[in-house]
Amino acid sequence: MRRDSDEPRVNHRIRIPEIRLIDEEGNQVGIIATSVAMEMAQERGLDLVEVSPGSRPPVCRIMDFGKYKYEQSKKAKEARKKQHTVVVKEVQFRPKTDDHDYGFKLRNIIRFLEHKDKVKVTLRFRGREMSHMDFAMQTFQRLMADIAEHGKIEQEPKQEGRTVVMILAPLNEKERRPQRAREEEAASGGVQE
Repeated sequence: MRRDSDEPRVNHRIRIPEIRLIDEEGNQVGIIATSVAMEMAQERGLDLVEVSPGSRPPVCRIMDFGKYKYEQSKKAKEARKKQHTVVVKEVQFRPKTDDHDYGFKLRNIIRFLEHKDKVKVTLRFRGREMSHMDFAMQTFQRLMADIAEHGKIEQEPKQEGRTVVMILAPLNEKERRPQRAREEEAASGGVQE
């Protein structure tokens, strides 16, 4: 049976004659023979676990190895849960996008930003529509005003052939806090008048 390289050595797998021992309460016992430390662990119904194999002598601790492994897996699971891979979602507009369609796409953009995804907003032009590039800037300015409390511009609008592209990124927690404080002040200020 092959031992995982990241798993610590336990009980009889520790083959070094002397170790530095820490008991189950975290108190330093000192440098003692491995066999004596093994007997101490067995008397208490616990395991002898090598926690720092790189030091000389290696540091071992008396603990419940099953419980230790369980806690380590819980910590790893929590770390994975907190990780978020950034996905770039794309929302396309046209120069003649109606108000209802604009509202629908705006709600999608806000939803993507709330889920901490980036949004690539593209405005596509066809034929003679290219002569109305000022319309693209008006659309992007309207969009930025509508999503100001949810996101920020990561890449300014720029023309790529027949499309104008802008990338939006979600606000981080530091940027959201001042915004919430301003909203609360405005709400409380409106109540006093």
